[in-house]
Amino acid sequence: MSKVIYIGNLPFWSTEKDLVDLFGRHGVVASVKIVADRETGRPRGFAFVEMEEANAAAKAIRALDGSELGDRRLEVNDAQRRRTGAGGNRY
Repeated sequence: MSKVIYIGNLPFWSTEKDLVDLFGRHGVVASVKIVADRETGRPRGFAFVEMEEANAAAKAIRALDGSELGDRRLEVNDAQRRRTGAGGNRY
């Protein structure tokens, strides 16, 4: 069963490949979504990584929460579903 991880305080220069490389050390990465501002298209400093296995996601969270990428200390934890008014649940 796959698991989605939230990554906060991400350096703005981070790419999907950077996150695949970083999280891929702990298991298979199914997808990466770096969140960008709707108006400017610039990264907002956080992303979501989907790991194929929940155990791998748990290992990645333990290993990477508080670690540094560039000059920033990452916040890595389980993604929480947010409720939206019209579209159902999503991250």
